Amino acid sequence: MPESEFPPTRVAGRGRGWYRGDCHVHSVHSDGSLTPEQLAAGARAAGLDFLATTEHNTSGAHSAWNRHVGDDLLVILGEEVTTRTGHWLALGIGPGQVVDWQYGLRDDRVGRHLDEVHRAGGLCVAAHPHAPYASGTFMYPYQGFDTVEVWNGQWSSDVPWNADNEAALAEWGRGLAADIHQGHRRPAMGNSDTHLADQIGIPHTVVLAEELGTDAILAGIRTGRSWIAESAAVDLSFTVSAGDRSAGIGERLWTGGAPAEVRVDVRGVPSGTVSFHTERGRAHHASLPGSGSGAVEWRIGTAESAFVRVEVRHPDGRMAALSNPVVLT
Repeated sequence: MPESEFPPTRVAGRGRGWYRGDCHVHSVHSDGSLTPEQLAAGARAAGLDFLATTEHNTSGAHSAWNRHVGDDLLVILGEEVTTRTGHWLALGIGPGQVVDWQYGLRDDRVGRHLDEVHRAGGLCVAAHPHAPYASGTFMYPYQGFDTVEVWNGQWSSDVPWNADNEAALAEWGRGLAADIHQGHRRPAMGNSDTHLADQIGIPHTVVLAEELGTDAILAGIRTGRSWIAESAAVDLSFTVSAGDRSAGIGERLWTGGAPAEVRVDVRGVPSGTVSFHTERGRAHHASLPGSGSGAVEWRIGTAESAFVRVEVRHPDGRMAALSNPVVLT
């Protein structure tokens, strides 16, 4: 099919900014219950700027999205690759491209398919690593994957945070220090894995991108210039400064050996808890007021950690937002 039959790769007139999007979405073209039209309407209602179409092992929905994007919604072409020993997302693949899924860990084939996606300019995401069903548990090493989906949607739970996500977050957090010290970046992301009504955007990833376009959004995700939100009702700003220098999420701050001042501003989490995490684990926490809006500040030295990241939780422990790290040097 000609490329004009597929969704455009950028939304005109949308420059540098923070964009909200859900990169794990299913429709009636695989085993979802909603049409692309219904999903597009749901994405707009959820306050999203972009989504990725990720049907199971098919590109059948790629051309179905063209008439639903309008001038306010970016649709990234993708696929959920459901192998026998784990699922992964191929984001930013070519129109009509299908990535093979008929293998498992012992076949030693996943690497060639990751390379295939990377050659197309795409992004490879380890999906829901601890999903509690056959083939859902991710058995591959993370090597070669660009990012990890530490927060997946509701599934069997009626809340947007459960034990599967807690395990995925803990695993990613434990590996973060080693990755950073070895010069690697493998950011976290969150997606709804929508199959049913009222799931889209719970959660979603908020990305700093140069424009609302496929390449720019994937670049923001790849470099960790992103954080994860429970919904569009939650907002977060996270900066670290030392002297006259400052850095935001996914950036590197040279401190010159001086202590760094950490500040996070949060909106939409009444009586929540903000916690700062370093290579030593949970290092500091503070409560938000009942209004849900507030700022928390803290100081850290580079001798204590090579990074700092943020979590925001509701009073009952459910996650409301979490960030990728700011790296300290």
